[in-house]
Amino acid sequence: MNFIAPTSSSPATLTPIPALSDNYIWMVQKNGHAIVVDPGEADPVLARLTQGLTLEAILITHHHRDHVGGVQALHQRTGARVYGPRHENIPACDVRLGEGDLVDLPGIGLHLQVLDIPGHTAGHIAYVGSLDADQTVLFCGDTLFAAGCGRLFEGTPAQMHDSLGKIGCLPPDTLVCCAHEYTAANIRWALQVEPTNAALQARAQDTAHLRAQDLPTVPSRLGLELQTNPFLRTGHPDVRAAASQHAAMPLNTPQAVFAGLREWKNEFK
Repeated sequence: MNFIAPTSSSPATLTPIPALSDNYIWMVQKNGHAIVVDPGEADPVLARLTQGLTLEAILITHHHRDHVGGVQALHQRTGARVYGPRHENIPACDVRLGEGDLVDLPGIGLHLQVLDIPGHTAGHIAYVGSLDADQTVLFCGDTLFAAGCGRLFEGTPAQMHDSLGKIGCLPPDTLVCCAHEYTAANIRWALQVEPTNAALQARAQDTAHLRAQDLPTVPSRLGLELQTNPFLRTGHPDVRAAASQHAAMPLNTPQAVFAGLREWKNEFK
């Protein structure tokens, strides 16, 4: 499925390319040029490049193998410049990035700002910018998922809570381009947290419809995440009450609620 940002001429096309078992490699293409984000394997990207595309850049959010497994092959085959987090070991990385850095991709007219969003890994970064017609897009790797967030492999609950708070301040119509098809499972858990959330109930139906057709549930929009994702709703009384009940102790701060939710989600089957 492609998301085409509306514009009067030469639209940029945003595509989630399925990879591995449940990953997405994000591709943006325009005027015969393309970039990819987090290529966990090379072959799905190389297949797209046979359609007359020139790969301009490879953007990496963090060092996990299912996000970098295709970097070396793509770099060798195409010569595309590799961008990645400054504090992580990324294969063939040409440009190392941190908070406030800018990535200028003139071939597709995309200009991205880098955010530091540690938690899932210690040096995780995100890329945020505008597609055509001023549509904001966020490539957030494994930090924010549709109706969920990444596990804390290297960071702390406080770091992840702060990172999600940073993302939550972006425009509500921001396209959230996460790297996994976890939405259905995340929603099953979210309904345990907020069973009476009408927006979440509607999202569950929409997600089931998409997955029944084997269609991606992403990109999501940040406004929908703010309505339905418990990890972005740690200040909501219903979420706080549910997390406290599950933890069998009062959770009186948003950070404590987040930590309780993350432990709950870790246990969820």
